[in-house]
Amino acid sequence: MAKDYKATVFLPQTGFPMRAGLPQLEPKLLQRWSDIDLFGQLRRTSAGREKFVLHDGPPYANGNLHIGHALNKILKDVINRSQQMLGKDANYVPGWDCHGLPIEWKIEEKYRAAGQDKDAVPIDEFRRECREFAEHWIGVQKEEFRRLGVEGDWDRPYTTMAYPAEAQIVREIGRFLMNGGLFRGSKPVLWSVVEKTALAEAEVEYHDHTSNTVFIRFPVAQSDLPELAGASVVIWTTTPWTLPGNRATAYGAEIPYVVVEVTEVADGSLARAGERLVLAEALVAAVAAETGITGHRVLATLPGTALAGTVCRHPLAGQGYDFAVPMLAGDFVTTDQGTGIVHLAPGHGADDYELCLAHGVTAPQTVSEDGSYYPEVPLFAGRRVLTPYGKKGDADDSVIAAMAAAGALLGRGTLLHSYPHSWRSKAPLIFRNTPQWFISMTTNGLRETALAAIDETRFVPPQGQNRLRSMIETRPDWCISRQRAWGVPIAVFVEKKTGELLRDQAVVDRIAAAFEAEGADAWYTSPPERFLGNGRKAADYEQVKDVVDVWFDSGSTHAFVLEQRPELAWPASLYLEGSDQHRGWFHSSLLESCGTRGRAPYEAVLTHGFVMDEQGRKMSKSLGNVTAPQTVIDEYGADILRLWVVSADYSEDLRIGKEILKHQSEMYRRLRNTLRYLLGALDGFGPDEVVAPSEMPELERWVLHRLAETDRTVRQACADFEFHTIFTTLHNFCAVDLSAFYFDIRKDSLYCDRPDALRRRACRTVMDRLFDCLTAWLAPILCFTAEEAWLARHGEGPETSVHLRVFPDIPAEWIDEALAAKWQTVRDVRRVVTGALELERAQRRIGASLQAAPLVQAAPEQVAAFAGLSLAEIAITSTAEIVSGEPLAEAFRLDDVPGVGVVPRLAEGGKCQRCWRILPEVGQVPGHDDLCARCADAVADGPAADGPVADGPAAGRAA
Repeated sequence: MAKDYKATVFLPQTGFPMRAGLPQLEPKLLQRWSDIDLFGQLRRTSAGREKFVLHDGPPYANGNLHIGHALNKILKDVINRSQQMLGKDANYVPGWDCHGLPIEWKIEEKYRAAGQDKDAVPIDEFRRECREFAEHWIGVQKEEFRRLGVEGDWDRPYTTMAYPAEAQIVREIGRFLMNGGLFRGSKPVLWSVVEKTALAEAEVEYHDHTSNTVFIRFPVAQSDLPELAGASVVIWTTTPWTLPGNRATAYGAEIPYVVVEVTEVADGSLARAGERLVLAEALVAAVAAETGITGHRVLATLPGTALAGTVCRHPLAGQGYDFAVPMLAGDFVTTDQGTGIVHLAPGHGADDYELCLAHGVTAPQTVSEDGSYYPEVPLFAGRRVLTPYGKKGDADDSVIAAMAAAGALLGRGTLLHSYPHSWRSKAPLIFRNTPQWFISMTTNGLRETALAAIDETRFVPPQGQNRLRSMIETRPDWCISRQRAWGVPIAVFVEKKTGELLRDQAVVDRIAAAFEAEGADAWYTSPPERFLGNGRKAADYEQVKDVVDVWFDSGSTHAFVLEQRPELAWPASLYLEGSDQHRGWFHSSLLESCGTRGRAPYEAVLTHGFVMDEQGRKMSKSLGNVTAPQTVIDEYGADILRLWVVSADYSEDLRIGKEILKHQSEMYRRLRNTLRYLLGALDGFGPDEVVAPSEMPELERWVLHRLAETDRTVRQACADFEFHTIFTTLHNFCAVDLSAFYFDIRKDSLYCDRPDALRRRACRTVMDRLFDCLTAWLAPILCFTAEEAWLARHGEGPETSVHLRVFPDIPAEWIDEALAAKWQTVRDVRRVVTGALELERAQRRIGASLQAAPLVQAAPEQVAAFAGLSLAEIAITSTAEIVSGEPLAEAFRLDDVPGVGVVPRLAEGGKCQRCWRILPEVGQVPGHDDLCARCADAVADGPAADGPVADGPAAGRAA
């Protein structure tokens, strides 16, 4: 009966399971990190190191996390952990944005549902409810972020509603107050009728909207051109409701214009035969078609410059609109659409406002905060542009009817176009002229300072620089006021007599001290005298009650987080958010810091894309394509989400769905199996086994070379924030270099050599280095799995964690380019041998590669690469021969490895019952007639038991 040598084979042994069970494992590791105070240990062990500060862009404390939150926070965590592993002190303080409309809107909804009027509720009570709402969601989101494996100072996060934060925000407002940058002006701003407040550009989204369009005649009242006598200038607008606010028209100086006489009209046309109209030459045909003009003749052609000095009458002159309407040259006028002449309502458009301001034309206030015309607006008082619910009001129809009655309406229609909407209420917005508080882009040279700061900032990816620069170059003054209740008030006073701001640092300091102790509610609950100080009467001053834009809140976080926490540093090493934040947090932080400190609050800015479904569609409940991070974690575990984040180029939009997650799970399995195999192979490894690199076989020295190369790649990719490069590098290293090559070759030696054999000891020494490196390199990405593997080998002591390590130092002498070039040749030849044996297996001429003894014919330089090496060992055959010469005609070849041919042959001899190699020496070893000489030596110290032959140790791939 054959002997059973199973007990003499050194098979891998480990308690590290093949199946991860991440949904069950990860919460246990989170609890362990809490129990051992991992964050505290990291801070203590990092003391004195170079600081890396990724300043957290605060998410809004409103609702559960979505997949975009997961992408953002995981990416931040991967960066922080990798910088920590690079030997820095990467202290991460998470934060929350707490003020603003979304929370206020939620509290208002509760009142509306109960039939209550929000404005009847005392403001301090309303603000208290907002604060409690934010506190609840901070608690929820904190646990959801931690479940993703995000490490940070969760016990001491920052919030914009903390009293010290509110105090610092008002100090920052005070800086602009004192340096003259803050002013009150009347400008058109995007206004939400539903929310009754101005909105920042970052709070605006664009959707299709159907608008009324009208062609309106403006009779020429005065002109130096005889051709314009009795003519009407024709404008076209998509906002008829703005016509009561018209105060001028604009033409393009470079545009040719014509005076046409209408000769024929279609039935139903509002045009009149014989009338004279002025419009752009390029648009005559289009206007004629839309207004039913079937015949016309050109009376005159004029350059745009000739229209300078022309004055029109308002179409409703004689009905309360008795003022001159000058024609002004505007560089924004085009011939893309309309008539080539634009009606200007300076209270309802940024271009309109700037052009009229430059020519001394005053912007009227026509529309109130609720979307209705003011009582003093002739003909239209009380008419609504939009209802309180954001629906179309009666203003458009009323204006159009009045224009028709006055004989001013030339034509009308509708247009489906992209139009601004509130991101919260989804209702259309209007441009409305209101008194607001602004920070000047020109006073103190804020624009130039910000542009210079952009040039000094690193952007990842680089195109982010141009995007932010173009926004700063063209942006208007920063409107920072909101007419809401939940926020930090613009805590300033205006002297009623002069209209001037009270600029007194002592007043600013008193306000800040009150906010520090009691929060911003103090502004509403304290008498003004508390802040004004002795010698000033409250009756002489207006106490401003507007709150500051939440983008100013978050733009000031650098001041109350980075500057006020000694464990951090100012400026931040990195700001990281989605690409929409070029107009949001990156933008407001830049302006706030440049306006108060003269530079950006960050050294670098990194942006990531958005998350789409597997088909590249935006996620929505209506499509049923939403992937919730909580669902992914429950099914797969957070490490799969973390792997997904780094597996693609995050600078582009990422896709996620069931199939993509299945693919990530497969990628994860390969990485996990590599760690598992290493743990099993290193069972019992100790320092007495270590072999110096100089004594190692070539194959081990090649692996050390690849380790050194991979280390360089990982470190550079961490510095470049290119984590998809790390993922690709490590996955390929594990799957191709290790599992399919090195482990495959060395499993025979690992299982069957004597424990003290140099080759086996060298292999285990290299595997020890591999385990140390891979667990460190994977720790920032697979933070749970790397920890699980590290603890499986090193125990669970209170100071044991893979995250307390740094990337291992790799000796420079491990790099050996000549050896690498040689082994590239070896691997190429091996590939041809493997291809030949696969074909033999497919033809059932062999069952396993150990049944083969191939003959390889190759070029002399390819043969030379095998000097001192065993082709049989490398090809995993029992024997093999490589000779110089032209391959035989019947030899197997691969086109991409020229000069190499393989002639498969069967191995001759007996089969070793321990390693399964077929060798002539089997049966020739005294006392061991069923073993080869190597195996006989390995079992010499102990007899093998009788029994059935075990499965061959080299029968399958290692991982």
